[in-house]
Amino acid sequence: MKENTEDAVLIANSGSLNGQQWIIDKNLVIGRDADCDIVIPDRQVSRHHARIVYSGNGILIEDLGSKNGTYLNNQIVTEPSKLIEADEITIAFTQTFLFLSTDATLPLSDLPAEISRMFTLRLDEGSRRVWIRGEELDPPLSNQQFILLQYLYDRTGEVVAREELINAVWEEDSRWVTEQAFDALVRRLRERLNQLDPEYDYIVTVRGHGLRFQNESH
Repeated sequence: MKENTEDAVLIANSGSLNGQQWIIDKNLVIGRDADCDIVIPDRQVSRHHARIVYSGNGILIEDLGSKNGTYLNNQIVTEPSKLIEADEITIAFTQTFLFLSTDATLPLSDLPAEISRMFTLRLDEGSRRVWIRGEELDPPLSNQQFILLQYLYDRTGEVVAREELINAVWEEDSRWVTEQAFDALVRRLRERLNQLDPEYDYIVTVRGHGLRFQNESH
């Protein structure tokens, strides 16, 4: 069964790259050479040191015959190893990365503060909890607000028509929903999100087309 690898992220949480992050949507080569996807400017790091392997069966870490080793949770990597939530990758004891995946079960509130603040907005479908830049939205969103947010969140970057959103939120009752009711729901949701991040618009109106959710670092 193909795993969902969308939005998996690698975060540098020590070393010269501290604070940088990379979305894993392809193979990523880590090393000292300038042609690497992630360049670590340290002589202890091999020119092509390690590789993040992106595949339908998950995401793996692979050492590329480096001189000073690649470590996964303090264990040396001798063969491609599958990454799971909150795994720590260390390159030649000079640079550490944290791996976070889409099927995360670790709440952002349990991550180190300097890591959780890097995120913009993240939600957990099972618990219906929402975090914005590492801080949990409290009180929780209403049922309709969460459904609308999740529908947009799952289609980040896409313009979604109003009619599609109304159907997603109200389902069989959607034919009775007025434009004013939908606009009021969107306004309330925006107000809730702006409680924790007042300078950023997560929900953008594309006039004549619908709404687009954006969730970029800022």
